[in-house]
Amino acid sequence: MDKHHTVTPSEWPIMELLWESPKTLMELVSALSNQVGWSKSTITTMVRRMDDKGLITFHTEGRAKIFRPAVSREEVTAQETDSLLRRAYRGSIGLLVSAMADRNDLSKEDIAELYAILKEAEADMT
Repeated sequence: MDKHHTVTPSEWPIMELLWESPKTLMELVSALSNQVGWSKSTITTMVRRMDDKGLITFHTEGRAKIFRPAVSREEVTAQETDSLLRRAYRGSIGLLVSAMADRNDLSKEDIAELYAILKEAEADMT
């Protein structure tokens, strides 16, 4: 993301739906009223604010606005990860992994996946 667009916790459900596929406002209302119980006016306000922030964009087809993400999931998750590392772990990936290991939050599959990621990262450095 060129600018640092922060996705708030309440914006994530909208982004998740739009990352799946573009949606009209009424499609968002239908999905979100079932998922999180928001009213049409709440969703309309959220969508307007997200458009103002540059998180989503739209085009018009007939009378309907078709909304789509203006930022990719990868961009947002990378920024969220960087933010978490800076705030909670002083920028240290080692501290993050250590905290997870200390809490026994890593399964054998997680550890194997981490080894594979690290081996690939090391190979890319050479």
